Amino acid sequence: MRSVKIIGLVIGLLAIAVFAAWATSPDPRGNPASFEDAPLAPGVAPLEEAVTLASYETRTGAVETLLVTGLDEDQVSGVNLTELGAEQSGDPFRDLASLEGRAITPESIAGLPRLTVEIENLLPAAPAGSRHIGTGTNFPEHAEEANSGSVFQFPKFGTANPSRTTITAREGILLDYEVELCMRFDRDIASQEDFEAAVKGVFLCGDFTNRNALVELADPDNLDSGYGFSDAKSGDGAFPSGPLVVVPRDWEDFVDNLRMTTSVNGEARQDARGREMTMDFRRLVEKALNDMEKQRFYYAGKMFRLAPDSHIARDMTVMSGTSEGTIFTAPSRADYIEGVVSYLLAGGPLSSTGLVDTVKRKFVANEVASRHFL
Repeated sequence: MRSVKIIGLVIGLLAIAVFAAWATSPDPRGNPASFEDAPLAPGVAPLEEAVTLASYETRTGAVETLLVTGLDEDQVSGVNLTELGAEQSGDPFRDLASLEGRAITPESIAGLPRLTVEIENLLPAAPAGSRHIGTGTNFPEHAEEANSGSVFQFPKFGTANPSRTTITAREGILLDYEVELCMRFDRDIASQEDFEAAVKGVFLCGDFTNRNALVELADPDNLDSGYGFSDAKSGDGAFPSGPLVVVPRDWEDFVDNLRMTTSVNGEARQDARGREMTMDFRRLVEKALNDMEKQRFYYAGKMFRLAPDSHIARDMTVMSGTSEGTIFTAPSRADYIEGVVSYLLAGGPLSSTGLVDTVKRKFVANEVASRHFL
C-alpha cells in the first residue's frame, strides 16, 4: 500500500512538473531584429555611381526602358533611353548596351523630354525566367535564428511578380515574408570569368515562404539536404520583384551600402545592409556553379538540379538570402509537450502517426491558431 502511495506521489509530482513546464513555456511571435536609428530614405543613385532602369508597357503593348532620375512613393520619372539613341528591344540590358559606350551623364540627358510613370505600371525588374537560385542563411543573425552553420542554395520555381502585388494566404498555411537583394546578368554565367565580364543588375526582391512545407519536408539538422525549401518558396505570388534594376559602376561597393527594410502594417520587422551578407554575389555564383550537376533538389514530388543547363541563364536571378526578423521560430517547449501528450493519447507506438510527425502537426496547429503569421 505504501509503495502505491509513493508511485502515486511520483506521478503527481511529474504531472505538476510537466504542467509547470507547459504553462511557463515562452511563446515567441517572431524573431527579433536590430534597426538603424535613421529611417530609410529611398532615392535614386547618382549617375556617377549607377544607372537605374525601369521597364513599362505602352498602350500599344511595346515594352520601353526608362532611365530613372526621380522617385517618390507612387511614381518614377526619367528619360526614355530611345531619346539617347538606344534600341527598343524590350530588354533593359540590351537597350542599355545598344548605346555603344556613350556616357549617360547629367549633361547628356539635360533638355531631353521627361516621362512620369506610376510604380504600379512598372514591370518587374527581375528577368522573365521561371527558375531562379534561392539562398538560405546568408546573413549571420538569420543563420543563428535558423540554427544553420552554413550558407546553402536551392532552386526557386516561378516567375516574378510586380512590386505592387498580392499573394493569397491559404487556410491553414503559415505564410512568412523575407526581403532580399537580387542580381541578374546580361549573359549566361557558366564560369567566374563570365561573372566578372557580365553587366550586373541589382534589384530589390521579396520571398514569401510556406512554413508548413519546411516543417514537413526540411531536415533541421541539414538544411542543405535539398528538401523543403523549393516547395516552401515557389509558386504563384511567391517572388515579388522591385521595379528598378540598378547597374552600378562598382557593384561590390554599391551592394555593400544598400539598405533593405521590411515593415508589416507599419511595424518595422527587418533592416539590413548588403555588407552583412556572409557570401557576396561573386561567392554565391561560384557556389552555385559548383553544385550544378547532381539532381538532388526535391520539388513537387520530383528531383531537380540547381539549374536546368548547368549554368546560370540570363533569365535567372541569384538571390542574396534574407536577414533576421522573419516570423518563423522553432517549436516551443509547450509545442513539444502537447505533441507528446497527443501522441500518447492516440495510442503511442500503436497510433498511425509517429511521435515526430505528431509533434510537427501539433506545432503547426498551434501556430495557425495563434494567427500571428500573415
